[in-house]
Amino acid sequence: MYEELQVRRKMVQLLPLENERTIVLLTGARQTGKTTLVKDKYSGLKYFNLDAVEFRQQLSEISTFSWHKNVGNAILDEIQKEPGLFEKIKFSFDEGQLTFTVLTGSSQVLLLKKVRETMAGRIKLFELFPLMLSELVDPYGEKKSSVCLEQLTESKSLDTLFKDYPSVLLGNDWEALKTAEDLLIKWGGMPSLLHIKNDNDRINWLHDYSVTYLERDLADLARLSHLMPFRKFQAVAALRAANVLQYSELARDTGISVETSRRYMEYLSVLYQNFLLQPYYKNLTSSLVKAPKLFWTDNGLLRQSSGIGFNITTGQLYENYVVSETVKYMKTIRNNAGLYYYRTRSGMEIDLIIETQYGLIAIEIKNRDTVVQSDFSSIKKLAAVAGKQWVGGIVAYRGNKIEKFGNNLWAVPSSRLLS
Repeated sequence: MYEELQVRRKMVQLLPLENERTIVLLTGARQTGKTTLVKDKYSGLKYFNLDAVEFRQQLSEISTFSWHKNVGNAILDEIQKEPGLFEKIKFSFDEGQLTFTVLTGSSQVLLLKKVRETMAGRIKLFELFPLMLSELVDPYGEKKSSVCLEQLTESKSLDTLFKDYPSVLLGNDWEALKTAEDLLIKWGGMPSLLHIKNDNDRINWLHDYSVTYLERDLADLARLSHLMPFRKFQAVAALRAANVLQYSELARDTGISVETSRRYMEYLSVLYQNFLLQPYYKNLTSSLVKAPKLFWTDNGLLRQSSGIGFNITTGQLYENYVVSETVKYMKTIRNNAGLYYYRTRSGMEIDLIIETQYGLIAIEIKNRDTVVQSDFSSIKKLAAVAGKQWVGGIVAYRGNKIEKFGNNLWAVPSSRLLS
């Protein structure tokens, strides 16, 4: 049903207009649609793709003093391929000769290091992730109300928020929402996969993508001459998605040093393959786990990297989907609510904590179609120690009913929460 669909990305609404005086930097993993987005959004600007060595050579030979005349306001794609151009852009911008420039790149570490050095105070940074559920179910950007997750961060009371929500969705509305969510849980949100009908072709695309980013982006970033140790590390790390990160275990299981394990993990993070969710440990108890949890940015790439396959959805995969969707959406809209997980040394854990201006919202994630009262046991324990910081708790699950289970305690389908 998605083969002919061209999804309008949420980012289109958030990027500044050409009449603003600024430099735009759009980063994100390869193949997330950065080039298509900026060329459509800024169709009047000249476009240079620095993947082409000819463009890199020609632009590097342009004098700093004539940059505004020969290049001017423009889109420079894959800017990390020629970092020396930052200085020319900075000079022209500071001199008032340049008013608007768009830069894109697929490696945040190379870009951000150069940004800190040369572009502080001049640049607006945006990150483009794989397709999100909210985009897939509203492909033309017609929905007027904000996503439930965003409303959650602005709410003082979950009872007040959910009392006006329909308890269930019916007919085509529910089928469309579940189809979109099932797609993202199974295949992930890389835009190119939408237009592939055959499952084997999708698997092959994900495999080829993995090889491409290893050979191109990782080579640019790390200059690794031998990729096999990294490939093994990536597979072992992927199997630990949605788990507390222990570098010593990763090092032991992959036959590398702890220091190398940390470096490889950083490579994966800066190439937008995964991210770390930090633990919440503020003012509640001293007996909390303080190591981060590891998540993959995209479920399709997680399945490909880990070898888990595409025929089952475990609790681990479902948790990875819900957490990654939450993180991607909040970063996309630049919402500053804190995102954490919570775990005590005795083993009591809550999958996701959202810290808003009003306090804490706890979310437990259950890979099933029903919710029972005992699913809120950890949430209730956190509520007891949070005191005035407490806003409410949610069990996110795969069913269709928004249902109240107590004072500010709600079961909410993940598909409704994230759309």
